[in-house]
Amino acid sequence: MSDPMIHTITETDHIAYRRFSGNGPGIIFLAGHGSDMEGSKALFLEEWAQANGQAFLRFDYRGHGRSSGSIDATNISDWTEDVINVIDELSEGPQILVGSSLGGWLMLNATLLRPKQIVGLIGIAAAPDFTEDLIWAELTDDQRRHIQTEGKIALPNPYAVEPVVYPYHLIEDGRQHLRLRGTLNIDKPIRLLHGMQDAEVPWQTAIRIAECARTNDVRIHLIKDAGHRFSEPQQLDLLQQVTSELVADALASDDQKSRLA
Repeated sequence: MSDPMIHTITETDHIAYRRFSGNGPGIIFLAGHGSDMEGSKALFLEEWAQANGQAFLRFDYRGHGRSSGSIDATNISDWTEDVINVIDELSEGPQILVGSSLGGWLMLNATLLRPKQIVGLIGIAAAPDFTEDLIWAELTDDQRRHIQTEGKIALPNPYAVEPVVYPYHLIEDGRQHLRLRGTLNIDKPIRLLHGMQDAEVPWQTAIRIAECARTNDVRIHLIKDAGHRFSEPQQLDLLQQVTSELVADALASDDQKSRLA
């Protein structure tokens, strides 16, 4: 596999990415926590986008994949900055954000910061507020004292023998970005795909996003037998269908605005 392209942020920080030109709106894939741009969903969407002449971009947050930094030293603020940097510096025109798990949180943050550039959102097992609701809320008093004293805690990893280590600053920083505590000031089409067998992010999170979002243009697809990864062929087919429909809706909306202008 060829080396990814590199976008330099500072003398020490860079983002690794792959970008393919094509028609708008562009599609930007946002991976999950601890994942990277080489995941099955990102590659599947890229192949679909190329086959349909659609602009597409995937990248690694700092601390992930082939970008600079350590995952233990970065947090929600850093990864949100990375998304904004990619939107501002590496994309052109309107974009649809496709966020998996953590990426589903970051897509909300980015849309609040760059509303004019974003024309649609697709969340796959979207996990806004997971640091508070799915980590901190589940810790015992002893575990909370441990993470505050030691600065980190190791928790079981459902995908590997090695545990997942969460730094306390990730919890603290996450509290600056909680999105499900009130109205979510987003007036864009939102599509949410979630498996009802998801053992990591409850499918009810999709309902909470819909309830909080200001827009009424929200559609939720709950798949009874799907888990968190949402990568089985029929699940990827649904992702393709939803993405295709959202692209068509964005083009139709843009055409209508042009005719009314």
